Amino acid sequence: MEIYRASKDFPIDERYSLTDQIRRSSRSIVAAIVEGYRKRYYQRLFLLKLVDADGECAETQVWLDFAKDCGYLTESLHRELAAGYFEIGKMLAGMKSYPEKFARGS
Repeated sequence: MEIYRASKDFPIDERYSLTDQIRRSSRSIVAAIVEGYRKRYYQRLFLLKLVDADGECAETQVWLDFAKDCGYLTESLHRELAAGYFEIGKMLAGMKSYPEKFARGS
């Protein structure tokens, strides 16, 4: 939701590019985690969804960098949001390293 609020102030000409991309990638992280959790009885499918979530997390970080470089985010807001996505990436890495802690079955 922080991404959504921050991107409300992006220029109108970014509506169908940067604004849309950063919102989609940030939402896709949680969607992939939820979908993976529902498939946790199949460890490979669970792991695949974690990989998807991690990719979306990395994409969101790139869009945050673009938004800062374009002057759409302040340095402090960028730092705060980027730190949050860095932490999410670390959590996903831990889950990918030990999927058996979360997945059930084979």
